[in-house]
Amino acid sequence: MLLTKGDKLLFIGDSITDCERKKPEGEGLFGALGRGYVSLVDALLQAVYPELGIRVVNKGLSGNTVRDLNARWQEDVLEQKPDRLAIMIGINDVWRQFDTPFIKENHVYADEYEATLRKLVSETKPNLKGLVLMTPFYLESNAQDKMRAKMDEYGAIVRKIAAEHDDILFVDTQAAFNPVLEELYAAALAWDRVHPTTAGHMVLARAFLDKVGFEWKRS
Repeated sequence: MLLTKGDKLLFIGDSITDCERKKPEGEGLFGALGRGYVSLVDALLQAVYPELGIRVVNKGLSGNTVRDLNARWQEDVLEQKPDRLAIMIGINDVWRQFDTPFIKENHVYADEYEATLRKLVSETKPNLKGLVLMTPFYLESNAQDKMRAKMDEYGAIVRKIAAEHDDILFVDTQAAFNPVLEELYAAALAWDRVHPTTAGHMVLARAFLDKVGFEWKRS
């Protein structure tokens, strides 16, 4: 596995990452990591690789866009000095264009999204052992749906930025959900197509862990 002994692994993003984690510091006792994929990743790492002592920190914040991440990057990422970082952002950047179409100052269009994400990557990557970029997703099986198509566009931006670096890991979360959506109606995974059930969060946790080389049958 790519994670190494004593690594500090920080996740940052929006409500999907936040998932009711403890504020201001998303780590510690009593469900501090929240109820989502971050807590599942932590649980599986502790259960299967206890000897590594991976320290997991959750810095997701509900409602965030990449613009919001940029505003809090110094405090919530750089000053945390993580060894490894996972970024999943973009759902609200797209969603605000659809649920509040007339409040344009809250919209983060593709050019700003790409420039800001690339900036955050470039200023952080030199200080990391590893960086994982995860796409935003929309749990709609119809790829022609307007919001799904726009989300795929933002996911392609994440893929492009990851491809510019040989040592960035890329997780296509939409692709991870697609096989499940072939069997389950989208609302069974997320009533609003965005905020997943525990099963949906397990899809995300599995996609992340697969990318870092987690051995599911490790004895």
